[in-house]
Amino acid sequence: MKTLCSVLGLLLLTACCCNAMPKALEFNTSPVNCCFDFSTRKIPLQRISNIIKTHRSCLKKAFIVQTIKGRQICYSATSRWALNTYNQLHNTESSRQ
Repeated sequence: MKTLCSVLGLLLLTACCCNAMPKALEFNTSPVNCCFDFSTRKIPLQRISNIIKTHRSCLKKAFIVQTIKGRQICYSATSRWALNTYNQLHNTESSRQ
């Protein structure tokens, strides 16, 4: 009887740990950069070092523009300028390879 209770206890403990594991992994892989405020000022293309989309789990979809000086500026995903810049930079990079 003691063995049966011990085995059942270990199985329950294992089940609890298995359920907690994906949540821990999700926490570690959560997005680092989400945007809440957006700029409307256009930046000259030669001053942009990179542009990326925010993570899909961010509440507001956006683009993050990194300048050559390392500054990060958020633009709404509905910004035509940001979308055109994103497409232009990523199409140029893919055509180089």
